[in-house]
Amino acid sequence: MSELPTGTVTLLLADIEGSTRLWDTQPDTMRAAITCLDEVISAVALNHHGVRPLEQGEGDSFVIAFQRAADAVACAVDLQRAPLSPIALRIGLHTGDIQLRDENNYVGPTINRAARLRDLAHGGQTVLSGVTEALVAEQLPPEVTLIDLGTHALRDLPRPERVAQLCHPDLHNEFPPLRTAVGSSNLPIQLTNFIGRQTEIEHVRRTLDDHRLVTLTGAGGAGKTRLAVHVAAMAAGDFGGVCYIDLAPINHPEAVAATAARTLNLPDQPGRSTTDTLRRFLRDRHLLLVLDNCEHLLEASAQLATAILADAQRLSILATSREPLGVAGEATWQVPSLPLADEAVALFADRARLARAGFSLTEDNTSAVIEICRRLDGMPLAIELAAARVRTLTLTEIVDSLHDRFRVLTGGSRTSVRRQQTLRASVDWSHALLTDNERILFRRLAVFLGSFDLTAVRAIAGDDTIERYQVLDQLTLLADKSLVVIDDTGGHTRYRLLETMRQYALERLGESGEADTIRSRHRDYYTAMVAQLSAPVQIGHEQRVAQAEAEMDNLRGAFEWSLENSDTEQALALTSSLHVLWWTRGRIQQGRTWFNAALSQYQQSGVSPAVYARALAEHAFLDTWVTGSATMDSARQALTIARELADPALLARVLTACGFTSGYTGDADLAATFFLEAGELARAVGDNWSLIQILAWQSNVAETAGFPLVARQYAEEGCTLGATIDDRHGLRICRLSCGWINIQRAEFIEAAAQFHAVLAEIEEAHDEMSAVGAALGLSIVYANLGQTDEARATSLQAVDLARGLDHYFLGLANGTLAIAELAAGDIAAARAASADNWQQLSGTHPDLAAVHLAHHAVHSAIADHDLPLARSWAETALGSSTGWHLALASLALSRIAQAEGRSDEAERHAHEAVAAVADSGALVPLADILEQLAALILRHDAWRAARILGAAEAFRQRTGMIRFPMYDAAYDESVATLGAAMSPEDFTAAWDEGAGLTTDEAIAYVQRGRGERRRSTSGWDSITRAELDVVKLAGDGLGNKEIAARLFVSPRTVQAHLSHIYSKLGLTSRVQLAHEASRRAL
Repeated sequence: MSELPTGTVTLLLADIEGSTRLWDTQPDTMRAAITCLDEVISAVALNHHGVRPLEQGEGDSFVIAFQRAADAVACAVDLQRAPLSPIALRIGLHTGDIQLRDENNYVGPTINRAARLRDLAHGGQTVLSGVTEALVAEQLPPEVTLIDLGTHALRDLPRPERVAQLCHPDLHNEFPPLRTAVGSSNLPIQLTNFIGRQTEIEHVRRTLDDHRLVTLTGAGGAGKTRLAVHVAAMAAGDFGGVCYIDLAPINHPEAVAATAARTLNLPDQPGRSTTDTLRRFLRDRHLLLVLDNCEHLLEASAQLATAILADAQRLSILATSREPLGVAGEATWQVPSLPLADEAVALFADRARLARAGFSLTEDNTSAVIEICRRLDGMPLAIELAAARVRTLTLTEIVDSLHDRFRVLTGGSRTSVRRQQTLRASVDWSHALLTDNERILFRRLAVFLGSFDLTAVRAIAGDDTIERYQVLDQLTLLADKSLVVIDDTGGHTRYRLLETMRQYALERLGESGEADTIRSRHRDYYTAMVAQLSAPVQIGHEQRVAQAEAEMDNLRGAFEWSLENSDTEQALALTSSLHVLWWTRGRIQQGRTWFNAALSQYQQSGVSPAVYARALAEHAFLDTWVTGSATMDSARQALTIARELADPALLARVLTACGFTSGYTGDADLAATFFLEAGELARAVGDNWSLIQILAWQSNVAETAGFPLVARQYAEEGCTLGATIDDRHGLRICRLSCGWINIQRAEFIEAAAQFHAVLAEIEEAHDEMSAVGAALGLSIVYANLGQTDEARATSLQAVDLARGLDHYFLGLANGTLAIAELAAGDIAAARAASADNWQQLSGTHPDLAAVHLAHHAVHSAIADHDLPLARSWAETALGSSTGWHLALASLALSRIAQAEGRSDEAERHAHEAVAAVADSGALVPLADILEQLAALILRHDAWRAARILGAAEAFRQRTGMIRFPMYDAAYDESVATLGAAMSPEDFTAAWDEGAGLTTDEAIAYVQRGRGERRRSTSGWDSITRAELDVVKLAGDGLGNKEIAARLFVSPRTVQAHLSHIYSKLGLTSRVQLAHEASRRAL
């Protein structure tokens, strides 16, 4: 697009007459015609030196700008002569000084006047302003003439305009009178800009095309009148006139018809009723009546509308009311709130500039404006009243004051009737129109936060005053009167009060004296509802969780009321019942906050031991992700209470919490004992609902510890049981465990299938934790299979998902991202992700953070040739590792020792890695371990090394596993060295022998003969650097916690180091160790 002309510019504005009707009746023809029109516009604009702002214009309209007025006239002639049937263009030409909104759009009075000029025209007609006519009168194109159409008022513009029509022999030149809105209309002049509502305008206009009576409904202050007036002004050209009738000042029903007659300048006629006079006058007229503010005169308004519509077939009525008129054939349309992100903010900014000239939206204040608009539900009246306060308050002060909005939001237009001048007056007016029963229900609805359903309303608001069977009728009446909003978009009908209405209803509830009773009913109803989440049911549990999440605002209200009344037991019971929701819906922090608030009010005399024990256990579950080992104290306290109560179901739940917290704080053996006892209790009483949760976490803890074969038996039983009793959440955890077990067993295709099965349920279940777990697993699968783009993308997806949960999950996600980057060969990116992983996990989960070092951070350090750092990390990981993780840590130490020239130590660690694989059944590091072993022995046992490499390559072929690119060069060197040391025949024979081994045979092969070579497995020569640091500090008399603090590891890691040291040195106590350290002057 060429640069838009500036200065004095002639604008051509055009649109298609009746485009909505054409699209409805001739859609295929219109598609072709619009394509042709676009081509014609481009061609004629270019031919006549015009520039088209592509982003300017709404719907089917377009704009072309010209530096010379004569070019604009010539262009208009060509456009009207073009074969565009069934399209007929309305064209307006106006010349004036132009303003740019940006480099692609015009703004200001010149383009506004051009648009209003165009609106006067009919299809096929081109009209010019007096300014443009004067410029082109002496230089018209051949055969073009101008006809003076007189001076006409333009809608919303104060100065009328002299109008001329462009004529040409090839064009149709006979048209009806111009579509003059003003002059045949008494619509009120608007002194402020109309903001947004384009979608609503189009919808109402289409509804007016199809119905003769359209009623705009909505709460007071929703913008009904302004929208109706604006639509009427835009539609005026489709009617012979528009008449605006305001009923707001009228209080008596008999005055409705008289007001309409007076507005139409009809005199009284003796012997004839006013309604008859109106019927006779309107019978043959093509008019649009705007009947505004009907809510307080519904019956009279309905009678008048029925009477005049029956006789006047070309009459249409656009009414506004807080509830429908209830007339046959009436089309009602509820005026929605303004969208918060754009139109509501634009309205606030526009009105704020009227109050304070220098006001503008900036990056710093936009969020505050959005919050104001959100708190005011996007209601135009409330937003305008709030914007007026910028004269004396900052935006932050306005936000803070909205808790008392009825006091703050005053000072509306003095020309409005009193009930439209303040927010309170507007709502007072709606409340005054209610019946007694409607007022009772309205105030009781104030206890609901957010949305609610009919069942809840019947239970909480229904009583002797309002029978439950009457609630639906009363609720419907409140919705008809725009005090209750109905939402059926989710497949289930729900209701809500706008926050402004709710605050007003709360005031009324407080005045009624029944607030405590209603709020207690509300609390009891929702506490009972979520208690079902803990009950063993056969079907529908997932739906119950979804229902609980839909009611989170109400649950929060019930919780806060319990605390406010010092009913700690109710608060704890409610919070504990929501344990599945806290887990699955990414609300761990919210759950912890509720538990912390309720437990801080705990008084032993006021809370039953069973409720307290359950709360401690569920709290420990959630805290495990955040505080690590600190949760064990709560879990053990709960266990003590549960054992005293001898309640099998409670004890099983508490034992499950103890198992979970133990497993996730590094003690898998202790966790196993807790899970075993919990499972026995659940089986004894046939509680399959509890059993699947026990099995799910039992398998999860075992596979997290790196023991896939142990985990598999629990996960598979859990999957079978979960499918039987329809526990989708428990089944997803078991499937995730199966997927991670498959990874550790190098069964990548099976793992991917499990993760995809979990992800298939995520959208419906909204289980964010499972979504993260599945994404993490898929990333590892892709990384091991060499699908590095997919691995990186899935890891980044996991990072995004984890940000909404907690730093624990974010740490895990960054760990998988580091592995994906290593698989792609991007060491720098891997190092950065590893650093994030350590930062997010080390503070609360030091053992887990240490374990992760061997998965990715060590590799980056080795690639960077920083062997001291690599050894420090590997030894730290070794002290906290079991199973799969122990194999990885040992492998890392072997590689480091080899690089340092410590061949004996390197081989010892490699064999320790093999032993860890054999012990745990975790096969995924096997190929790397075999290749490392081969590299260590190839110079003195080439045949054996070749066999081991053959076994490693066969394993990779069977599983599809790749090697991290950073280790390719070392592998190639091993193969080349063997190739040079052996004859081709021997090399091939040895390789093939290894390739023919099964996985179990390959493990057994490398383990055989290990004792034939000397290794330092005991004595001081076998002590690692990390272990030596522990010896020195223990010799200085420091305890485990002090040593852990000095070495930045966990006390459990210190104890593991000590156990290894005692075993290697043949010692049994810290005293003996201190003596030996002193004797060696360490």
